Amino acid sequence: MDKHTPEQRRRNMQAVKNKDSQIETTLRRALFAKGYRYRKNYAKVVGKPDIVFTKEKIAVFCDSEFWHGHDWENRKADFKSRCDFWIPKIKRNMERDREVNCQLESEGYIVLRFWGKRIKRELDVVVAEIENVISERRGAMPGR
Repeated sequence: MDKHTPEQRRRNMQAVKNKDSQIETTLRRALFAKGYRYRKNYAKVVGKPDIVFTKEKIAVFCDSEFWHGHDWENRKADFKSRCDFWIPKIKRNMERDREVNCQLESEGYIVLRFWGKRIKRELDVVVAEIENVISERRGAMPGR
């Protein structure tokens, strides 16, 4: 049983952002402070990645645990109301993530996905991982 009334739940769900979330802005600020320039929510790239390094063909996604099905096998039992809606919705989001990854990789992109909690807890490690991929890509590019 849901702890909120349908009106409260509706307001809560409408307040969820699809871009410029806290995890995205935290990661973007850290990258920008280190001198990296990127596109955000770039519509010209499949899946509109949260951060795109266009020259290096690197797409970064900041995935929230709820919407992208983190620990799905254990978490799907947590849904107490509207299971017939939420379980297929989250499953479809996970399937779409895989489809987007495949499409981007077939176009030559490196796809990096980070869970929101990891970005919050290990921001320096996440930034270092992105920096390593950027360095590798730039080193492999002719003329650089």
